[in-house]
Amino acid sequence: MPTNPKLKDRLTDQLFRGILSLNSEEECYQFFEDVCTIGELKAMAQRLEVARLLKAGVIYDDIVAATGASTATISRVKRCLYYGADGYKTVLDKIENS
Repeated sequence: MPTNPKLKDRLTDQLFRGILSLNSEEECYQFFEDVCTIGELKAMAQRLEVARLLKAGVIYDDIVAATGASTATISRVKRCLYYGADGYKTVLDKIENS
């Protein structure tokens, strides 16, 4: 799937190059602690877990109970998981196979 032209620019390229340069989980913690608020980072982690649970066939009520995510967040993640750029699928596959 081609990159969304609304996202692609020099600064975003620089950000992604920086992320790709990180060599450990600890380096990721250090970088993301500086770049994101704790709330932003926790929200991204929650969305990834929602995607993992959706991919596993877990129902909304159980996802809400497990993650605390709203049904609106779950719906948005589901839409991205099934109709998006395949980013969630790529990451989840890599996590499962590591």
